[in-house]
Amino acid sequence: MAHASASIRIAATPDVVWQLIGGFNSLPDWLPFIPKSELSEGGRVRHLATPGGDVIVERLEAFDQQARSYSYSILQAPFPVTGYRSTLSVTAIEGGHEAQVDWSGEFTPDGVSDEEATRLFEGIYRDGLNTLAASFA
Repeated sequence: MAHASASIRIAATPDVVWQLIGGFNSLPDWLPFIPKSELSEGGRVRHLATPGGDVIVERLEAFDQQARSYSYSILQAPFPVTGYRSTLSVTAIEGGHEAQVDWSGEFTPDGVSDEEATRLFEGIYRDGLNTLAASFA
């Protein structure tokens, strides 16, 4: 199993950051390469659309409002991996005046090397978190 992760510090309180990214349907609010998200199955499955028309279907596996984190798995996507599970979390740093956002995932590469799959998701996480941080600049 391969692993990818990215983290970023944001000059905003953890609660303010979580308010923007903590909803399972909120990706279009902060992630420009996911312009559309629709929920099904009582809010536990999200159907995402990319600008290129690809469809990604993800299932919410765990949600902790107090800890400001959620985990999800991919049910359908154009990525060369299987068994994908990811966690997005926000923690307090600098006495609660700043936030650290961590995005990580585990997966089994399918038809590509561990390194290629890891680079793919580290790029997605890094680009997404950089865009998120820029919205608080």
